[in-house]
Amino acid sequence: MRYLILEDGSIYAGEGFGSDRETSGEVVFTTGMTGYQEAITDQSYADQILVFTNPLIGNYGITLADYESLEPRIKGVICHQVARRPDSWRMQTTLPKFLKQLNIPGIQGIDTRELVRKLRVHGTLRGKIANSKNDAEKIAKILQTKKITQGVISRVSTKSPYPVPGSKRNIVVIDFGIKHSILRELAERDCNCIVLPYTATTEEVLELHPDGVLLSNGPGDPEEMKDAVKMVQEVEKYVPLFGICMGHQVFALANGAKTYKMKFGHRGFNHPVREIATGNIGFTSQNHGYAVDGDSIDKDNLMITHVEVNDGTVEGLRHKKYPAFSVQFHPDATPGPHDEDSLFDDFMSMIDQRKEEERHA
Repeated sequence: MRYLILEDGSIYAGEGFGSDRETSGEVVFTTGMTGYQEAITDQSYADQILVFTNPLIGNYGITLADYESLEPRIKGVICHQVARRPDSWRMQTTLPKFLKQLNIPGIQGIDTRELVRKLRVHGTLRGKIANSKNDAEKIAKILQTKKITQGVISRVSTKSPYPVPGSKRNIVVIDFGIKHSILRELAERDCNCIVLPYTATTEEVLELHPDGVLLSNGPGDPEEMKDAVKMVQEVEKYVPLFGICMGHQVFALANGAKTYKMKFGHRGFNHPVREIATGNIGFTSQNHGYAVDGDSIDKDNLMITHVEVNDGTVEGLRHKKYPAFSVQFHPDATPGPHDEDSLFDDFMSMIDQRKEEERHA
């Protein structure tokens, strides 16, 4: 048996799979029905124990093509059932073997409906995956005293710049914990990319003479990104900019807005988002525990372009003076609906328009 012990003293028993090690982290849930590999390898889940609401995962195995990062920092996986006989022509290994190789523990057999209901009512809780429940009361007290991990982006961002070659627009990508699918979307548009660490300065960005700058997704508290905020405040004046997820929050902070920690966040591939200008609703892939405070937005600098249909969360922003915009959701959407992947084309058009203006200046 293996146990999930929560800070409120709750204990959930199940069967272990993957790694045998014990671990602790923030317990969160995703509503996605597919895409377990992409979720597990998404660096935005760093230091978190992920609960899958879909009753069955692992049914199509694991394939190299679906990695979102090669060294995921997720702390653990919770599900109701792992498929006993996965099958797919793309499969290269099974989910339990994959987790064991990455030293990530998992538990199956838990009533995930009851667990997710608790998280929705009480909010995100810290938990520990343990091999014994003997010290459960002591563990719960320790979990109550632990703070949310700081500096997590420093562990998931690249340590040194690297290229993703292309022949058209030159894009500098700031890596807060980037999903490979974002780079794939840029590669499909034949962009020549240079990926920089989250610590990149204004000078380091501009000396590469980018046509555009993309701020990636990533884990943790956006208000820790003070140096990145300062960089964006300068770079947006000179270069078209596009922020995604954490990049959206950093863009908002750079323009005077504030962010806050959500009760249980948005994680999954079925979140409806309304574009304010057209009224169109697109279903989106999301993974964030923080959001932009709509009441804090400086209306002289920013306009809200998208909102979440269910709770009114700010999902998109555009600068009123500079060619810069951002979205809280993932237009790259792997997995998930591709309703909003045209935003990458909008970014390309913004870059081309800026270059045309400079050519005639």
